[in-house]
Amino acid sequence: MTWDLTALLNAADPQATLAERNLWLVRLLEWLRHAPREEASGTPLPLVRLKHLLNVLERHPEHAWAFANVIGGVWNDVDAVALFAEVGFAPRMALWHEFLGRLRRRLLPATTDTRDLAALFELLFGSDADEDWIAAIDDELLARLRLLFAATPDDGWRVEARAAITVLVSSVHAAGLAGPLRVRMDEVAVQGRPFHQLPTAWEAVERALSAEDGAALVPATQYLRALLDRCRAAAQTVPEHLEAHGVSVDLMFSVEQLTARLDRIEALLACLLSREPQRELLRLVAGLVRVVHERRSLRTLFARHYSLLARKVAERSAETGEHYITRSRDEYRDMLRRAAGGGAVLAGTTFLKFGIALLGFTAFWGGFWAGVNYAACFVLIHLLHWTVATKQPAMTAPAMADKLQHIEREDALEDFVDEVGHLVRSQVAGVIGNLSVVAPLVLVVQGLCWAAFGMPLVGVQDAEYVLHSLSLFGPSLVFAAFTGTLLFASSLIAGWVENWFVFHRLDSAIAWNPRIVATLGQQRAQAWSRWWRANISGLTANISLGLMLGVVPALGGFFGLPVEVRHVTLSTGQLAAAVGALGFGVTGTWAFWSCVLCIAGIGILNVGVSFLCAFKVAMRSRGIRLADRMRVYAAIRARLRRAPLSFLVPPK
Repeated sequence: MTWDLTALLNAADPQATLAERNLWLVRLLEWLRHAPREEASGTPLPLVRLKHLLNVLERHPEHAWAFANVIGGVWNDVDAVALFAEVGFAPRMALWHEFLGRLRRRLLPATTDTRDLAALFELLFGSDADEDWIAAIDDELLARLRLLFAATPDDGWRVEARAAITVLVSSVHAAGLAGPLRVRMDEVAVQGRPFHQLPTAWEAVERALSAEDGAALVPATQYLRALLDRCRAAAQTVPEHLEAHGVSVDLMFSVEQLTARLDRIEALLACLLSREPQRELLRLVAGLVRVVHERRSLRTLFARHYSLLARKVAERSAETGEHYITRSRDEYRDMLRRAAGGGAVLAGTTFLKFGIALLGFTAFWGGFWAGVNYAACFVLIHLLHWTVATKQPAMTAPAMADKLQHIEREDALEDFVDEVGHLVRSQVAGVIGNLSVVAPLVLVVQGLCWAAFGMPLVGVQDAEYVLHSLSLFGPSLVFAAFTGTLLFASSLIAGWVENWFVFHRLDSAIAWNPRIVATLGQQRAQAWSRWWRANISGLTANISLGLMLGVVPALGGFFGLPVEVRHVTLSTGQLAAAVGALGFGVTGTWAFWSCVLCIAGIGILNVGVSFLCAFKVAMRSRGIRLADRMRVYAAIRARLRRAPLSFLVPPK
């Protein structure tokens, strides 16, 4: 329903119920916002209508009386402390609780039948543009607005503002002394115990305000503001601690809430102490409108709080990824050797996969035991310090992005392109090492079984299925890209678990827990602590990757999604097993070469997709701008044109 001004003025009833008066205020704000374009001439549309409203009220005192009494009645009947102390803040300092609250506000309708001015405020200012036109109110219009609040006590807002500061000071006091934040604040920053002294300092200011004692008010206010600054400085040391000792998004959310409450106290103090409080109150209201709309955004909530976690996860992966980048011929040869060892283990993985398929498990349990097979083999490769080529990209990408901190300089850009060359050569060495061992070893085992038992370990039926499933014109390339996302996901899981391990200081717990020390002995406990700290990321990455490769296709089938995994090394082993079962004559057929071409594409997609996903996350977590990203891509293309072999052959 569209209301005109005459209908609104006639509907202003100071004797109506609170819900009706609140609804009338909401309709008034809607009328202000929905001014026709022809009413404005360079002035924000709501201001044009606000001036028109004031002109009408100044000419019609009876409407002005009803209008002011509706507003005054609403002010007297609602809890205004909530507006100053609660708008913009979560009732509990927990990120997921705030997420559920925002989701509820987005999905469920609100009611005007409320005595909570904070809830009514969100209904009144429902447009993103409200902040702009409120901030654009000039001094002349601000003075005329007194007509709308003629029935509201002049100092009524002061009582509510002081009560709100008391609430905010109590919240800051409690948050600053809470264990999770207190133990992570810098010791120097909390010297003098600023959070302890905050309530007493505010009480001194409040006494001076009540007594109108200007001589006592100035020093009391200065001391309170100094304490607020010290509390803010102490809170800002918490992210520095988290950077070094593991990130918690709940703690980051708590820090943000604490500092926002400190800012609100400052804003309310400015209103109470100003000689012209109307302008400060207007600035406060505009800020409250902005906060209301920020609290409605789910994307903003997660973008702000999970960016730090994404950065820390990327950094954890970067620590591991450095081990996968070769920069010299000796390191290149070492990578070939370690990849060859990984290929030998994956040859056994190939036969175990066929064996699990022969046992005839249901889809889920077949996928589960296949995942256990993959995970166990990947862990064995990790413990032997060998490598699986496709695991490298997701780990090395964050290490690469770590080199982009000074990418604005040309020399830093060239250094980064050199690192890309080192990385690509490392990937090539890993793939060559894996494939050069897995295929011959599988063929040897198939040949030995022919000689010993008169039949291959992997039979003809399975071999024909392999030739069909790895066809170049089948869905294998799509499945290979999907496998690349699983490889990327495993690196995220590894980084998150390592961050969790460090955040909860489990390495220290293993080294110094009394029961563990009594059981293992002090030296062995400390050795175990160092081992777990060094291997938690690798173990998590390998176990999660293996289980996902087995279980995710089974779960996809349950939901009607015909997804499978295609891993370049395992696919090569399967093709070698097929050749061992069907004979070398199959290598002269198109079916075989179609599989060979498909495996080449699988390798490219496994490596490319996982690296691209990890690289993008790592760059965004470090705040690399789009323009800098374009410079990076252009520099890599230029190097490819100028020296393509530098991406394949290590330097002398």
